[in-house]
Parts: sequence; structure tokens; C-alpha cells
Amino acid sequence: MASTAEHDAMRRALAIAANGPRGVNPQVGAVLLSPTGEVLAEGWHRGAGTPHAEVDALSRLAPGGARGATAVVTLEPCNHTGRTGPCSEALIAAGVSRVVYAVSDPGDHSSGGAARLRAAGVDVEAGLLQGEATALLDSWLTVQRLGRPHVTVKWAQSLDGRAAAADGTSQWITGPAAREDVHRRRAEADAILVGTGTLLADDPALTARRPDGSLHDHQPRPVVVGRRPVPADAAVLRHPLPLITDDGRDLPGLLRDLGRQGVQRVFVEGGPTLASAFLRDGLADEVLVYVAPVLLGGDRLALRDIGVATIGQARRLAVASVIPLGDDVLYVAVPRQAQEPDAEAPAPQEGDD
Repeated sequence: MASTAEHDAMRRALAIAANGPRGVNPQVGAVLLSPTGEVLAEGWHRGAGTPHAEVDALSRLAPGGARGATAVVTLEPCNHTGRTGPCSEALIAAGVSRVVYAVSDPGDHSSGGAARLRAAGVDVEAGLLQGEATALLDSWLTVQRLGRPHVTVKWAQSLDGRAAAADGTSQWITGPAAREDVHRRRAEADAILVGTGTLLADDPALTARRPDGSLHDHQPRPVVVGRRPVPADAAVLRHPLPLITDDGRDLPGLLRDLGRQGVQRVFVEGGPTLASAFLRDGLADEVLVYVAPVLLGGDRLALRDIGVATIGQARRLAVASVIPLGDDVLYVAVPRQAQEPDAEAPAPQEGDD
């Protein structure tokens, strides 16, 4: 069982892991503890081609300084040789006697580090603060497990479940605090998707902006999904990054294409048809619902057909958090279990979002 010192070290490893860049490689942190629980060294992965977190931490000690130490790592030490050598071998060579990690490596080529360590006589414990580490690594883990980017589906709705008023107007259902939160989350994404219906109705810029209107340093790639053309004067065409268009017939294929372009985190902004298509096809890894205390009535529902005909087919979600944002409330939820895509489900049609 992990000690108090190991719990503290894992929290520190998670904190320093976030210093590394989010990209093709995971953000990983490592802390080395003496046999009596004192911190000897720490390290994190600084990007492709640089030493992994464990090796970065080991490099800060004199030769032999890690003998008998415990390595606390956010991700199972790798067991493959790429641009750097396997971390499992580096830990064995350094004389580490115990390894505690949070999340198992799901990679076909990089996994197996724990087994290699145990075979060398190293004591290994897995799963310490697994939930926190999974949240940090969620996009990378999705890419490794499913071969596509991590997908967040977001929408804003009235208390009675409407995404727009009867005349189609939808700006703004939510207040400033909720909109600021949306833009912060946009800045954390690699791509932002919107349907042509929402593009034509709202003319969104699809940028990530601060409250003063300035752009965040990181901008998501804008993607418009649907069969109607983008107007020549659309605000999205002034986005600092090139626009990607897709007809929406093959959403899994679109995600794979985005993944091949280095996109790991996709933010689906809407509208109702596009959001429903991602949910219906089991492509949503996270759902963000911003609920405003207003009533709109009418038939402009926030969701359309998601493939649920009876209550037994309901898409069950686990609520991860409920966040007050001014007068509004954000529900953050994840699917309780992965949904298999429905190959026969129709793509968004002309005239839809």
C-alpha cells in the first residue's frame, strides 16, 4: 500500500507533469524518494525527443544516488526504444527498488514496463491517484486506446432544454462567466468543430478569446462540418489558422484525419444536429452542458435524435462536476461506458446544423 510520502510525491508529480507540452507525447512527471521518504529529485517530460520524466529525474542525481530509491511516476514507465531508451531499463540500471505509478500505459509498443520491472525484482504498485492522472492524460489516452482525438461535446441550453428561441436566435442564452469559461476551454483544444447551420445562424469566429476581446495564445483549428458552403464573408475565414471543411458523412473518418494532423483534443461547439451526431455515434468522451435559468419554449431543442428509442437505450452519463458560473450552471459529464458507433446512423443532412 502506498505511503503518505508516496501520495504526496504523486501529487507533486502530477503538478510538474503539467509543465510539459501537450502533444503527441504524454505529459508525465516523476519524483524520486529516498528509502525514508525524502524527495531526492524530480523531473518531467519536456517534449518529443527529450528525456522522459524518470530519466530527467535520475539525471539530477550523482551516479548511484537512486540506489534503493522509490520512483513515483504519473504513467507506467515505458518499455520500448524510440528516440530515447526504455525508462524501465533506466530505473533498473539506477538501482531503484520500488516504482509507484498512476496510470497503465495502453500503447502497443510502449507498455510492459511494469512487468519488466517486476521481472528484475523491483516492487511495483499501480493505480495511485489514477483518477487525477487520467484526467491529466485524457486526450493522450484516448488517442492511444481509440486511435482518434479526445472529443468534448458542448452546448448551452435554457432550463427547459432549448438551444434557441422560436425564431432561431441563440446569442446569448448564457451569461459572461459561462462564455469566458467556454473560451478558456476552446484555448485548451486543438480543433473546434461547428455545423453549417450554426455557422449560418450565428457567424461565429471560432477563436478563443479573453474577456477583453484579445486572442488566447493558443488557438484551436477551426472546422466546419456540413454540406452547405461557407459564406465568403464568414467571420471564421478571418481565423488566424486555416479553415478545415468536411461534409459530415463520416465523423469517425474526420476524427482520424484530424488525428493524423496532430489534433489530440476536439471541441464540438454545435449546433444540435452535430452534437447529436457525435453522441449518437458514441464519439463523445466528455459532455459540457451550460444551463441558463431562462425558459424559451418552442421546438428548438438542444439535442435531436441520438439513437434512443426506449428508456433502456438511454445514454447514461456520470457527472464529474457541477460548476456555478454566475447565474448559469455547467455540468461536466462523461459516458458511463463506451458506446459502439452505429455504422448505419445517418450523417447530418443538408439544412441541418
